[in-house]
Amino acid sequence: MKLSIVIINWNDGKVLPDCLLSIFKETKDITYEVIISDNGSTDNSLDFVREKYPKVKIVENKKNLGFARGNNAGIFVAEGEYILILNPDTIVHENAFDLLIKVADKHPECGAFGCRVLNPDGSFQNPARPFPTIWRYSIAAFYLRILARISPVFYSDTYTGWDGTDERMIDWQSGCCILFRGNLLKELEGFDPRFFYHFEEVDLCYRVKKAGYQILYTPDSVITHLGGQSVGRFPIRFQLERIRNRYKYFHKHYGFKVTEMCRIITQISFRIRQIGYGFYRMFNKSEALKNRMEMYQVVIKWNSEIKIENFIENGLEPDVGYEPFILN
Repeated sequence: MKLSIVIINWNDGKVLPDCLLSIFKETKDITYEVIISDNGSTDNSLDFVREKYPKVKIVENKKNLGFARGNNAGIFVAEGEYILILNPDTIVHENAFDLLIKVADKHPECGAFGCRVLNPDGSFQNPARPFPTIWRYSIAAFYLRILARISPVFYSDTYTGWDGTDERMIDWQSGCCILFRGNLLKELEGFDPRFFYHFEEVDLCYRVKKAGYQILYTPDSVITHLGGQSVGRFPIRFQLERIRNRYKYFHKHYGFKVTEMCRIITQISFRIRQIGYGFYRMFNKSEALKNRMEMYQVVIKWNSEIKIENFIENGLEPDVGYEPFILN
């Protein structure tokens, strides 16, 4: 079998039907299987899959394992030469996966592959990014991304000036749609389960590179991702979880000293934005901006009080009223 498509599902009954319909409609030239790894859904999504797509494999995890462990459960039973990680809130364009596999077969030096990801309005979602480093976070913190137009030395959290219309080697691709060589993915034991929300795919792509493989982005394969857009809200709990996983990633790959530097740069970044948006709010009283300012206040307090060693070694962190996500 050429391709295994692993889709994690957690009460995604509203979007999963369109995702599956697009897969079976637009994948024509390769042998493939679809695996639903279900994190204890209580909606009718699994009933729908069993009725409409009886050939789809279902892995019932019985509880919410999170993105990493949930996908790993699907990866474990995958039989394809390639394994594609796909979000349920995606729509596959014409021949997207046929074309992606065609590109992958031509590049044995690559262990993972990214595709072009669009927002529902057709704009580019920018799924491919450079690996995070202290230098790159500093560039972003001080709004110096424009310098990347002079030299790639100044790349920060994006490939500045790139619109995703040409093929290129990248550092990492969003987990909403990323293809791996099956044997390599299993050798790496899939996603690291310490990351519950964010940095799972960053860490995995970093390990793909350490294993001696490149990661290739192709614009030939296209999907639409319904998520991933700013909707004018800034959920505090998700922002805190994003930072927790940022520090876990930096500690795993760079150690305590660099992680503390990351904390300082993160604090500076939020302070600069708090001041800037605070000034802007004098002229804009929108609910979205109010939510953003509340988020900055909580995150800055949390980040100023956290002790990195206690957090990494013992899971201890300041109590600001937002519990971390817990695998239940």
